[in-house]
Amino acid sequence: MQEQQEPLLIRFSLVYYLQLQTLIHTLEEINKDPNILSNITLGFQMYDTCNMPHYELQGALQFLTETTTFSSNSWCNTRPSFSAVIGSTVSANSIILAHVLGVLRYPQISPVSSVSLLSNQKMFPSFFRTVLSDKFQSLGLAQLVLSFGWTWIGLVATDNDYGLLGIQPIKEEIIKAGACVAFTEYIRLGQPNRNAPQIVNAIKESSAKVVVVFCFETDFYPIANEMLKQNITGRIFIANAGWSRSILLSTRKYFQILFGTLGLASEDYVVPGLSQFLSKIHPSESMGENWLNLYWEKVFSCKFLYGKNLTGSLETPVKECTGEESLDDVRSSSTYISSLKYCYFIYLSVNALAKALEDLKSCKEGEGPFSHGTCADIWKFKPWQLTHYVRKAIFTITAYSIVNWQLSPEGTVKQICIGNYSTIATPDQAMNINSSLLLWPMGGQQVPRSVCSESCPPGFRKAARQGQPVCCFDCVQCLQGEISNQTDSITCIRCPWDQWPNPERSRCLPKSMEFLSYDDALGKTLTTISIISSLIPALILRLFILYRQTPIVKATNYSLSCLLLMSLCLCFLCSLVFIGYPHHQKCLLRQVLFGLAFTLCVSSILAKTIMVVFAFMATRPGSNLRKWTSPQVSYMIIFTCFLLQFILCITWLSVASPFPQYNTKTNPEIFIVECNEGSPIAFWTMLSYLFLLATISFIVAFLARKLPDRFNEAQFITFSMLAFLSVWVSFIPASLSAQGKYTVAMEIFAILASSWALVICMFLPKCFIILFRPDKNHRQLIIKNKE
Repeated sequence: MQEQQEPLLIRFSLVYYLQLQTLIHTLEEINKDPNILSNITLGFQMYDTCNMPHYELQGALQFLTETTTFSSNSWCNTRPSFSAVIGSTVSANSIILAHVLGVLRYPQISPVSSVSLLSNQKMFPSFFRTVLSDKFQSLGLAQLVLSFGWTWIGLVATDNDYGLLGIQPIKEEIIKAGACVAFTEYIRLGQPNRNAPQIVNAIKESSAKVVVVFCFETDFYPIANEMLKQNITGRIFIANAGWSRSILLSTRKYFQILFGTLGLASEDYVVPGLSQFLSKIHPSESMGENWLNLYWEKVFSCKFLYGKNLTGSLETPVKECTGEESLDDVRSSSTYISSLKYCYFIYLSVNALAKALEDLKSCKEGEGPFSHGTCADIWKFKPWQLTHYVRKAIFTITAYSIVNWQLSPEGTVKQICIGNYSTIATPDQAMNINSSLLLWPMGGQQVPRSVCSESCPPGFRKAARQGQPVCCFDCVQCLQGEISNQTDSITCIRCPWDQWPNPERSRCLPKSMEFLSYDDALGKTLTTISIISSLIPALILRLFILYRQTPIVKATNYSLSCLLLMSLCLCFLCSLVFIGYPHHQKCLLRQVLFGLAFTLCVSSILAKTIMVVFAFMATRPGSNLRKWTSPQVSYMIIFTCFLLQFILCITWLSVASPFPQYNTKTNPEIFIVECNEGSPIAFWTMLSYLFLLATISFIVAFLARKLPDRFNEAQFITFSMLAFLSVWVSFIPASLSAQGKYTVAMEIFAILASSWALVICMFLPKCFIILFRPDKNHRQLIIKNKE
């Protein structure tokens, strides 16, 4: 007898016993109520299956074949003695029962079987439940995880229908929301250690700080022990209803690894009158004596020492059960309260069945739900007829509590309700959380982060890591000219053509304009130099006019010198056209004015050089070149050279005239407002023509440098043309390497430098003699004596 009872005693469950008492209490309340099923007494047959599938099936077949002889009903007739089945509490077992009972359409109401597969009415047409499908719980767990911004999540589940069907919707919702699964591990129920070492190693090695665990408390128990063994802390576990209010794990032993755990739990509902009913239970009752003794020892943590001890040996001192213990002493304990967590679902199941029977009994002929308005006979109804009424009477709890595992001031672990999740509310209102009540593993109320990669700030984009989930990425700064104005941007967007990113590359700003302005320090400097420089030729011209009768002024060809000085004034002043905003008119005139002014200047020097040579050659005996030394010839040379440049400029303006433009290629960060020369060929042809005139002047002057005059003009022309050419030859590579306003500044510098070269080389020696050495301003000293 003892060997047969031992397995039963080891498996005694306070939770299941209280559920049985709830069923008895609910039936008694219904039978006392004159307003429901009057003259009918509801009874029950109980079969202890120990949650074993073959026992579940054996019990169902026993009911169906009427092999049992026990019945608490006082009514006996030819129909089966039972109307419906309430059970099982295990989803896998409920599936087995539903397949069998569904063939005959016997109604089956399970209080807590939540696997989503049972929602398939085609497969299980007579199965009902008062607890929500795991599908809703899974969606709630996924929404709970996503509501805290976690994107890198680990998943753990049992490898049966309950775990597999529960974890899959969570995984799908997480991925659909853009988050990622770091790992998925399964609790192998067929292995003694439940695969705990491998699961804990996956948790330990992963960077995910959040782990969703979908299982029962007994399945997670080995995992918790292995985590203690490896000292794994700092993880946030998300618990399903199977262990979110676990008594087994709610101890100080596991607090260091489970502190801060979040989970969904069934709402706390009180069964009316159950507390008073349980207060009347006493070991002295004869019905179910062994169970009552076990219940008493479990609730009050004591032992019956005289022949009634069923739960252990007496080797260690224990508290003796007297039978005088009061339920009031333990009613508020967490163990007792947790044991009542599924009682309300039993209460709902029994009441749903009673209401279905009442509806069937109250049916009026002609208004019934069956063929031709018929009703079912309360004494001879078919199982499928009762199933019809159960489907209308069943009531399902539609909300979950959200609990947070915390340490109470008394030092015990409690699951504090911090919010709720409604399955019938709109998605944006389904979950309500009071964040002020939350505590996290590391302490405090700051939400921990669980991400594979930190968010990319504005100015960066996400670059996926090859072979890794989308949540694992590198942050790459946007390319030049692009921005990202949001966190975790996938792509960067290019700024409009007239805008450019700020230094952080988070927004586009209007581009600044760059041109050589009069307000710039460089522009002011060049303007000042140009104006002052233009006064120097004017002063020299004034000096030449005052001393026009002196030999040194006459020797330099007074009229050509005056024309040259005026052209040099224009050369200095034409640089001003290059400064300031390049309007259309400015672009049209500046290169033309520059070209014509310098053409006039260089052609005057060329004419002066040729006239020097002609004048020397005309002094030879028998020379016929005297007629070529007249001023008209020099003017004709100047006019011809100037006319050719003028025609070139007019043609340039007519065919491809310069125009202002925004240059964004040189420096894309700014607008370089510049003049497009229209035709580069025309521009360089103009410069080449100037170069040609200067080269001819240089060659002619160089050949005439040894003329016998003491004051030889050709020597000064040679040096001036050499300096002039050097400046403009240097300008070509310098202008090509400069950018923006500095290109314009480089050309102005070349204009000023070449003009100053002419002024210094051509006129500085003459001015020095006129002003400081008047004793040398005599004809005898200017013309060399023949040796």
